[in-house]
Amino acid sequence: MLALLDGTDPGLTEALDVVAAVDDGLVHGFARVDEDRAAALAALAGAFAGSPLRDRIAEAVDKVAAGSIADEHLLALAAARVAVFGAVHDALLARVDSALSRTRAPWQGQPGPAAGAANLLAGSRSWLRELAITGWRGVDHDLVTASSQVIEATLADPELRRLAVLLDGLAAELRAASPIATLERLPVRRWADLWSRALLLAQDGGRAGRAADAETVSGRLLVLGVDVHEHSTAVQVQVHGVLEAGGVTRLVRTSVTAGKVDTIVGPAIWGLLQGFPVLMTALAERRSLDLTDVPLLASGDLIWHDTRAKAGEPADPFATARVLLPGALAPAVPPLDRHPARIAEPVFVEGDSAVPLDATRLPACGPLTADLVAGASACIGLLRWDAGKWTVQPIAVQATVKKKTVAVHTADWALGPTDAKAAKAAGDAVQVLRERAGRLLRK
Repeated sequence: MLALLDGTDPGLTEALDVVAAVDDGLVHGFARVDEDRAAALAALAGAFAGSPLRDRIAEAVDKVAAGSIADEHLLALAAARVAVFGAVHDALLARVDSALSRTRAPWQGQPGPAAGAANLLAGSRSWLRELAITGWRGVDHDLVTASSQVIEATLADPELRRLAVLLDGLAAELRAASPIATLERLPVRRWADLWSRALLLAQDGGRAGRAADAETVSGRLLVLGVDVHEHSTAVQVQVHGVLEAGGVTRLVRTSVTAGKVDTIVGPAIWGLLQGFPVLMTALAERRSLDLTDVPLLASGDLIWHDTRAKAGEPADPFATARVLLPGALAPAVPPLDRHPARIAEPVFVEGDSAVPLDATRLPACGPLTADLVAGASACIGLLRWDAGKWTVQPIAVQATVKKKTVAVHTADWALGPTDAKAAKAAGDAVQVLRERAGRLLRK
């Protein structure tokens, strides 16, 4: 991976700077565009002078600067922002593939049918438009609360779940940050990322028919490790692995998600995922998984069906990483997922790593700790790019503990903590909530 650190990609800094026009507009609101912000937006339009988006972005910039803002103009600005980050993502991923000698499949996904819940999409766009016109500094309790009804309805539609969870997360962050006008610093780029992605997903056809391009596969899944994405209202366990199917060895992911409340944290979250016993058993016991007719998307995501999987023989993730990971075919990246922050490439590191290990992303639900990472002799991790530098997020390590070499994984507690203190804390949190829910139901 040393090649990752050789030089920089020309134009990368300039490309990231140009999206600041949209980000700054979202901070102060597009209803208040002064001369400096209008000039920054004009520079953004200039960056697309040679692209198919040229006319639409130029028109949007002119209309926004003149104070005449329509949905189509905000969509053009969001699309421009997503396109710039997509170009940066592609340049960085090409560097990764070159450094790792990794082969990547071309994108072959097809657009899906238009979304049927037009009223929910329109309601989502309306709230996102109000955010853009008002700006983060002007967001108050009433504006955040205005999203509640449409988010609740959108969450109830499985086809719009991605949009719904995104809107729910954005609303929760804005609510938690209120009063925003008094904050010294804002997560400007993060909120702009969420806003622009949500606006594209809220268009007719925005759900993109992700299952439309799925193929059905049967074979053996060898787990490399688990990344845990946790929010106050939801948790997702994303499993990275190598799939042997149809004579091809591929890098794949699969995810399972559960709703939660903010009092369920740490090891207690595994109790929310016991509706997937086959997957949880394989993770905790480090077993392979035998799959039958499981849908696989062009993005490399397996749509998990616990009933179509069986826990197989014990399989050491470190052996998988050493032997199979180097030659596995990497999946293509869907258009809306092309963003530098979403790069998470499985890698195996042994001995001293040229790319630093980042222990700040370790989830609180597993036994993997910063001390274990610091003393690791080998690591399975996710290669990431953040704030202009490469890091590896550990998801499993080999380290020496009490003169013995041990392997520790983020999902070792998938069937419940093996540490007595952690097990008691996890059980207490879930038990208390179950008792409260039972009392409420009896009333």
